[in-house]
Amino acid sequence: MINQTNLTTEQVAEFQDQGFLPLMGAFSSGEAESIRGWATEIAERPEEAGKHWVYHETSLLDGSKELINRIENMTSYHEGFAELAACLLPSVGQLLGEKAVLFKDKINFKMSGGDGFEPHQDSQAGWEDYANYFINVMVCIDEATLENGCLEVAPRVNPELVGREWKPLTEAETAKMNFTAYPVQPGDVFFFDSYAPHRSAKNLTDTTRRLYFSTYNRLSDGDHLAAYYANKRKSFPPDIEREAGKEYVYRV
Repeated sequence: MINQTNLTTEQVAEFQDQGFLPLMGAFSSGEAESIRGWATEIAERPEEAGKHWVYHETSLLDGSKELINRIENMTSYHEGFAELAACLLPSVGQLLGEKAVLFKDKINFKMSGGDGFEPHQDSQAGWEDYANYFINVMVCIDEATLENGCLEVAPRVNPELVGREWKPLTEAETAKMNFTAYPVQPGDVFFFDSYAPHRSAKNLTDTTRRLYFSTYNRLSDGDHLAAYYANKRKSFPPDIEREAGKEYVYRV
């Protein structure tokens, strides 16, 4: 059974002030090992239309090699990740000030040769069509370091959209942002809201850097998980469901 402790008043205040909160050692070593096993297991499952979504990328180190880039939409198809997403609901509810509901979930794999992510706010990806505020929870699966592309986050002054929808943040928009790298160990957790600017570097090491992310909104704003994935399936479906010859572009 996966457990997650309640946040303190001070931790909630820290999150509200800057839009993110690191929580080191949130899961025990045994729990972290279970999560690691689930990530390995779901990556080894056959890719099937109508099941969990798997995306690939070409290795930056070996152009002939295809890597798993990301797996999404897991909670309906994997008991372990459904348990993990559910156990985080109380702490996210503390940060939201009311009950939370799951909006989406994924693992970013960033294997050896995996690409990074340009600076962005998550709400730039059309999330405001569903609700006006979200909280992400990152759970570290493998050690994430400066070298293999750990999360880099900048405090946000106000919970508002700085960049344009569907575009990474520009150099002008990030000029005054103070990005800090947050190396993490398995079992560490990192909360950040949908307006906190963040980025990560490429992984040109020989290690794999898997991070789990679940995203939540206020229950009073509605349960949008099914609608979100139905809409995303139309524009950016998993690789196995794509039409031959059609180009699909990941924008943010």
